[in-house]
This record gives sequence, structure tokens and C-alpha cells, in this order.
Amino acid sequence: MKALNSRTAPKSQAPERVIQFGEGNFLRCFVDWIIYNMNQKTDFNSSVVVVQPIEKGMVDWLNGQDCLYHVNLQGRLNGEAVNSLTRVDCISRALNPYTQNSAFMALVEQPEIRFVISNTTEAGIAFDSNCKFADAPASSYPGKLTQLLYRRFKTFNGDPSKGLIIMPCELIFLNGHHLKDCIYKYIDLWKDDFGGDYASFKEWFTNYCYVCATLVDRIVPGFPRKEIKEIQEKVCYADNLVVQGEVFHLWVIEKPENMSIEDLKKEFPAEKAGLNVLIAPSEKPYHERKVTLLNGPHTVLSPVAYLSGINIVRDACNDEVVGKYIHKVQFDELMQTLNLPMDELKQFATDVLERFNNPYVDHQVTSIMLNSFPKYETRDLPGVKVYLERKGELPKGLVFGLAAIITYYKGGKRADGAPIEPNDAPEIMDMLKKLWETNDTQKVAEGVLAAENIWKENLNETVPGLTKLVKEYLDLIHAKGMREAVKTIL
Repeated sequence: MKALNSRTAPKSQAPERVIQFGEGNFLRCFVDWIIYNMNQKTDFNSSVVVVQPIEKGMVDWLNGQDCLYHVNLQGRLNGEAVNSLTRVDCISRALNPYTQNSAFMALVEQPEIRFVISNTTEAGIAFDSNCKFADAPASSYPGKLTQLLYRRFKTFNGDPSKGLIIMPCELIFLNGHHLKDCIYKYIDLWKDDFGGDYASFKEWFTNYCYVCATLVDRIVPGFPRKEIKEIQEKVCYADNLVVQGEVFHLWVIEKPENMSIEDLKKEFPAEKAGLNVLIAPSEKPYHERKVTLLNGPHTVLSPVAYLSGINIVRDACNDEVVGKYIHKVQFDELMQTLNLPMDELKQFATDVLERFNNPYVDHQVTSIMLNSFPKYETRDLPGVKVYLERKGELPKGLVFGLAAIITYYKGGKRADGAPIEPNDAPEIMDMLKKLWETNDTQKVAEGVLAAENIWKENLNETVPGLTKLVKEYLDLIHAKGMREAVKTIL
């Protein structure tokens, strides 16, 4: 078996136009895979320079393979099982700014550089007032980026055409807005370092750099430990950087204030390459769509499935009873609470069900049920309220899901003897234990719905009819068992 590098495998050459902060599995399986496809199918013709955002990372591993690696995509696409392997070759090199600071700062002196992309984890977009302009480099990601932006401003004398398009991929709602705020804070913090350039640099950043908020969506399990030997034999290379992900991908890029959608599409032609990349006026409705139609069903299907004797998400989707429950919650209830075109919502919901039904991933329902109450508060409760407002009645499936969560937190054993082991904050666990000790479902319903530490309000008072229906479903589950109880609401 051959080593994988540019001497043993072909590697395309393209101008370095993208700086990428982050060398982890997600960016390599998502962003770099997208750029590879754009290079193959359009005239994007760009390579990526990877920058290690923290002192210890894996750029040496990447450089050891000349930044070549394979992406293994698995899942269902249009009803068909997919298990593909693609060798990605769009990364030109990888740098550690802590040991190669001069090369790192010199990146922005290259006139072709146009994009900055990042995934430095949710904690990465943060302002640290201890960072100094003279640090080599600044410890925070926004600090490093501000250093680069000023170097570019100085190198090209504030040329408007040399601004950068910045697209963070951190899993934070409105990530680009937060990043932009951090950069402004660093510009102000380092005002004295910039001297007479302060005002003109700030104006250049404001007018000629384009910071986008984005939403990313692809499940990336990472390195395929179980299948790595089989994959290496299949590709005939000793690739130690294979990254595994699901087939589905979505990237929503919110246009920046100072650039049109059409101009951004021309510069970043992902849609032209047939990729599921949407450049939109706002990220917000797509964020709501994902949380509502993917995370929302996940949260309620898990206790319903588990207490019905089902352990895997895929099996829940294919179950005659629980599968119908998932469909009801997703299509008949949650979908009706969103403000995007219905055909677009139906397509997304159908894609979600395909993802749930991934034949290659055994997704345990119990792994979803950690902190179920806070998840229900953010993912499902908004849908309960909007549905009630629009339809004049409570959504039975979503309320039943809440009753299922409450029942799950009772503990004990399933009908098949499997232990029920809920996990949440100690104060929530203690509250549920005391409520269930009363053996009074009215008190249980009222007590849970009154917990303002969970809901930030008393749901007994703010959602008419909810207490009565939750009690009714708690009694129904107790009397009939979960599976038979589900049948009564379908």
C-alpha cells in the first residue's frame, strides 16, 4: 500500500485564495469538500491555506500527506444508500502561526487572497482584552484575524479591491455578527498601535471587508476507526486522515450588509456547482428551520421510541407506529409553525428523515435525551406556542412528546427490563423525583410546567390547556404503555 502524498497521487495546482482557520474533521469534510467540488465544476480555481488556530494541532499530519486526504460520505440520497470516497486536493499547505508567524502574516500580502473561513469551536469567537497587537500571534482567533486585516490594509494601501470575504462556520447563531463585533473591539483596543491609520483602517474594514453570518449542517463522525483498513485497501493508499461524514450538506450564507447576493454568488459559485449552498438575505429563518425540523423531532422521538422498546433512531423511523408519530410531529405540527415556502420546508423535512434513516449510523436515542427539558424549551416549545396561536388548539404530538419526556424522567425499567436512566441537571432530577413520589399526575404536570428555571415562565399560566393535556397524556401512557398510547393520538 502506497503512502499518500503529491509524489504518489495527482494533486491539482491553484492560486491560494482561501485562508482557513481550523484543520479539524468538520472543515475538511464540509468546507474543503465544497471548495474541491467548486474547483471541479466551476472556474473557482482556488486552493486553501490551513492555519492551526491553537498552539497544538494537526498541521504536521496534514503536511505529512501534502494535505491530501479522502472524504467518505455515507447515507441516503433520494432513497438510495450512498457510500462514496473522494480524494480532496484543494489544500495547498498548512501553517502553525505559533511557530511560523512570519509565513502566517505574509499570507495576506498575496494579492489573490480573498476569503477567510473558520471553525474555531463555539468558544473561538471571543474578545480577549489581554491580547496585544504585538503578540505573535494574538491568542484569540478574532485577534489573529485583526492582525491579518491590518497587515493587508497596510500592504495594499487601503485598496478597496483587497478587502476580504469572511465566512465563520462556528456553531453560534449569527456567528458573523459576533465575529465582526470582536474585530471592532480589537481595532479600538489597538487604536494607539495603529496611530494615524486607526480611522482609515476602521473605515476600510467597514466598507471593503464582508463578514457573513453562516449556518452549517453536516454530521461528521470523523475518522472511521472501524473501517479504516477496508477504506485504505479500497483507495490503495495509507491515508491516515480519512474523514467520514453524512451525504447531506447545507451551508446557508447570509449576505453581508455591504455586498449584494448576486455579487457574492459570482465570487463564491457553490450554487453553480450544484451544491446545497444558499446565499440568502438572512440566516435566521434557516436557523429556525434546522432547530425546528431536525432538532425538534429528535427531542420528542427519543423518549417515545425508547419507552416503546426502540434503541436506534433509524429503527424508530421505520417502525409502523413510532414512524407515523415522527411524521405527524414534523409535517403536521412543527412545519406549520415556520415562515418559509411550504415546498422548501417539505423538501428539508424529507431530507431530515433520510438523515435519520442513515443505514451506516447507529444513532442511539438515549444519546439525544441528555438534558431533554432544556432541549424541549428551545426546540419544541416555540412550536407549541405558534401552533396554538395559528390553529387555536395544542399540537397533540408535541405535547405527547413532553409527557413522554416527563415519563422517562420517572426512571425505573422498560417493559423489556432495560433500565431507564435519565440524565440532567441535579436540580431537575431532584424535582422530578419528588414530583413522581406523589403518585399524582396532576401535581407532576403542574410541578414540571411551573419550573421557571427550565421554561423561564410558568407554563401552567402562559399556555392555555397545556396542564390538562399533559396530565391526560401522562395518565394515558401509564394506563396503556407507550406504544399503545402513541396509537391513540395518530
